Amino acid sequence: MKAIVTTAGRTNEVLIERAKEVANELSLAYVDRKKKSVQALQEQHQSDVIVVNKERLELFMLGSTSPFFFHPNSAAFRMKRLVKGEQDLFLQATALQKGDRFLDTTAGLCSDSMIAAFGVGDAGVVHACEANALVAYIVSNGLKQYETPIAELQHSMRQVQLIHQESIQFLKAAETDAYDVVYLDPMFEEEIEESSNFQTLRKVGQQDALTAEWVAEAKRVARKRVVLKAHFRSSVFEEYGFTRFTRLTAKFHYGIIEK
Repeated sequence: MKAIVTTAGRTNEVLIERAKEVANELSLAYVDRKKKSVQALQEQHQSDVIVVNKERLELFMLGSTSPFFFHPNSAAFRMKRLVKGEQDLFLQATALQKGDRFLDTTAGLCSDSMIAAFGVGDAGVVHACEANALVAYIVSNGLKQYETPIAELQHSMRQVQLIHQESIQFLKAAETDAYDVVYLDPMFEEEIEESSNFQTLRKVGQQDALTAEWVAEAKRVARKRVVLKAHFRSSVFEEYGFTRFTRLTAKFHYGIIEK
């Protein structure tokens, strides 16, 4: 991981101190902005750049002008629908109950984990694994600090515990039946989401393909079911023994293995 930490272009002492804190927590170098562009800093240090703004942290990968940052993404409108009493396909596929323990092995922006937190309630547990250290740090900070007028969404954000660890290694260390539901959402082989933030996540996030070992460990750790999300044209459902849970209009399907 080669990266530096700096502040927004218009900075102040508060932002500078915060940027130094971030750099210290990540064991990275803090660099004064000195009115330089992000691209100039990237070229000068040949590294990714984390920019500390007043509202959020932004990660600019080397050579990229589009930042990665935390945002609830699709969880926002999905939560609004749930509050209205509408159904969510993910919650139907996972069949989460109040008090359940849920593990998301592919955290990303944690959109599904937030919905899972709503499903399991205050008595439940939601853990999410992210292998990329910078993504894990930015998303973890966002889950703790992001403010939204949707009270149920903010409550769910705070309940998600993000774990910086590669998913298979975390699964191997977990006890058998440690979670009620284990969730797999590897990066799609085909594009689905169109947002620039999702496209940046595809570049910075872990993009391991599904493997037999990954599925086997998920089955061992799950007490009730393993749920897979993949593009509707993907062959991984049949390859690894998942029963499809489909919706005709969806570009993705869920697959289920019952225990």
